[in-house]
Amino acid sequence: MYPPVGPIAIQLGPLALRWYGLTMTTAIFLGAFIASRYIARRGQNGGTIWDMLMWVLIPAIVGARLYYVFIQSPRGPDGLERYLTHPIEILEVWNGGIHIYGAFIFGGLALLLYMRWHKLPPFIYLDAIGLGLLLGQAIGRIGNFINQELYGPPTTLPWGLRIDADHRVPPYNDLNRYPDSVRFQPLFLYELLWDALGFAVLFWISRRFEKRLRDGDLFLLYLIWAPLGRFFIEFMRTDSWFFPGTPFNVVHLLTAAAVIGASIALYLRHRAEPEQQVQGAETKNAEQNSEVESSEEAPAEEEQTSVEASEGSRLQLESQG
Repeated sequence: MYPPVGPIAIQLGPLALRWYGLTMTTAIFLGAFIASRYIARRGQNGGTIWDMLMWVLIPAIVGARLYYVFIQSPRGPDGLERYLTHPIEILEVWNGGIHIYGAFIFGGLALLLYMRWHKLPPFIYLDAIGLGLLLGQAIGRIGNFINQELYGPPTTLPWGLRIDADHRVPPYNDLNRYPDSVRFQPLFLYELLWDALGFAVLFWISRRFEKRLRDGDLFLLYLIWAPLGRFFIEFMRTDSWFFPGTPFNVVHLLTAAAVIGASIALYLRHRAEPEQQVQGAETKNAEQNSEVESSEEAPAEEEQTSVEASEGSRLQLESQG
């Protein structure tokens, strides 16, 4: 497997339009489109998604880049030290190197402030954003493929990814030990397929169980699905900084917290539903029984009233006689 195109789509003198930027832009706008349609379906103004996009997008990009540079990039001359030595490279986002969890942190804070400022129903909008994010993340992985990033250790699998020497991280940039014939795990592909499947599943759930879902349930499902796949993919990352002596990194902690927290929240939200349904059925049966008893008592009361009226009339006639 090898990218069919180079990283640059169009070159006009010093200006270059890169495929990475095109795929990210496509991912953002298609994700926003899905979110806006969901918002409109829920009776809200779908245009609000487009209004909030720029307010959230800029902090998200800044956070994604800073997270990659200072947390995700490997320690050493080809990672963090290079950025500290040449700080201008931190701004070169078009060369790749952003991290979705940095975007979540900075963009999420901006999103919460925006919803609070405009007094929007947060859970409905979080559901819409979670649905759009899965699609956007899947599309965005195509940019990683073209940039020859987000790959794992060497593999002999038939779908192994060929990585050019200038895109390899140590120790795989040693061509004596890892010649051009070596192929690598295409982690971008695994995450692309996982996120695309997740989008299909959540979209189906949003339609199939629309009447049973509570506001916020879709977002909790997103917080379970996307981080769960990322948790296992991170074990194969070759460009991450791991805690010394362990196979874990910061992303493992974040994803585990998201999956566990969202699972508990989803369980607690729906735990009382069977009891409420039983109580509701018992209340309904009691009301029906009460109506039946009332309907049975009514003729008896009428009959007693009629007897009393007849007896009164007879006594009155006798007294007159």
